[in-house]
Amino acid sequence: MDIQKLSTFGALKDYGYKSKSIKEELRQNLLKRIKNNEPAFEGIHGYENTVIPEVERAILSKHNINFLGLRGQAKTRLARMMVNLLDEYIPIVEGSEINDDPFRPISRYARELLEEQGDETPISWIHRNDRFFEKLATPDVTVADIIGDVDPIKAANLKLNYADDRVIHYGMIPRANRSIFVINELPDLQARIQVALFNILQEGDIQIRGFKLRLPLDMQFVFTANPEDYTNRGSIVTPLKDRIGSQILTHYPVDVKTAKKITHQEARLEPGQLEMVQVPELAKDLLEQISFEARDHEYVDSRSGISARLSITAFENLISTAERRGVKNGENKTLLRLGDFLGVIPSITGKIELVYEGEQEGSAMVAQELIGEAVKSLFPTMFPKIEKLQKPDAEDPYSEIVEWFFSESGFELLDETSDADYKKALDSIPALENLVNKYQPNVPEEDKYFLKEFVLWGLVEYKKLNKFRFSQGMQFKDMYGSYIEGLRNE
Repeated sequence: MDIQKLSTFGALKDYGYKSKSIKEELRQNLLKRIKNNEPAFEGIHGYENTVIPEVERAILSKHNINFLGLRGQAKTRLARMMVNLLDEYIPIVEGSEINDDPFRPISRYARELLEEQGDETPISWIHRNDRFFEKLATPDVTVADIIGDVDPIKAANLKLNYADDRVIHYGMIPRANRSIFVINELPDLQARIQVALFNILQEGDIQIRGFKLRLPLDMQFVFTANPEDYTNRGSIVTPLKDRIGSQILTHYPVDVKTAKKITHQEARLEPGQLEMVQVPELAKDLLEQISFEARDHEYVDSRSGISARLSITAFENLISTAERRGVKNGENKTLLRLGDFLGVIPSITGKIELVYEGEQEGSAMVAQELIGEAVKSLFPTMFPKIEKLQKPDAEDPYSEIVEWFFSESGFELLDETSDADYKKALDSIPALENLVNKYQPNVPEEDKYFLKEFVLWGLVEYKKLNKFRFSQGMQFKDMYGSYIEGLRNE
């Protein structure tokens, strides 16, 4: 029998339905998943051996949870995914404002209805997706918003005096009874509002305008917060911390491989975009490396964090940059180029907080520097390391390339040039082809041109070549020749 077809309290009892608290629901359903070796938080990457086991232990312990971590660390997503551990449907007393359990009514309305109608009391069913409530903590949040207040209009309509508890209008938390309630950015909540949560978390009663109601709310609270040493707008008051069962520290992906999984999963791309743009694996690695460089860069305020959204939006911009060029050139398919990474700068500048020295440099310049640092970090993983000091007779795999630039006046790669002209330009340097074939012989043929350009950028970062940006693209020159030309122009 389909249980949600039951419509009265008596039918529910005859069916043998057993009422459970929300924490018991979460615990039992999680235990089933663990027993069946099913993931409880599917799609959360990088937390398999750290955060997720801690969340599962907190749920099994029936704790309220505080996720403490920097921005873009999937704190809210973890909270939202807890909904999947709830029973699909639960019964409530029909018409109840606070989702009263017919077996354990707590509101005056539900108790009186059950006393009056007994087994004929009508019930309704709510789906687990309707049992998730979320509130962003902002300075304008009031006690009335989250706990409740006296409603003079209700008092007038019902002809009640203010001593009657029926004049109360319940706030967000009582209305979320038997649900998961999330407060994001808890430190931003004013201290006096945090104090209002004390009794709900521990004693199970609420106080509204002189009314002290015994309301043992059945709630799973989840809070999210940035570390207090970063959040200057406030902090979590100590007694509230004490009432939260488990505080779980989140973190950023620890390796590029995990970060790529997250970006690929979250990026919002049209199917046609990826069909049109050929994206080398190295380009994906390079994109993620930008975030890793930013987290350690001297110009970036590491305390503010570098959100995973940086890589996600940068990947979207990267693909769109190549797509735009391909469409302008009338091409059905185009190669991603390293020069396209300049198109991701708008995705970087809005997502990094700079220290004073970084502000002096400018966010766009810092973004370009991060791209260069990412190239420099990945270069030794693909080609022989370039030492700062080398013996005069030491073999240098890059000397042939550098000599080509010394003998030529310059080399340009234009932003809007067609794929055919782009390939032709890179093919004009035979030493590039030889280097790529020697050290990366197994790379797919369609990715070789990205690697050739990657070599040029790497030689720039290691001070073997110079790179100049002009309105239509980039020019590469040898270091010594550029220096001589500079002297001539003085």
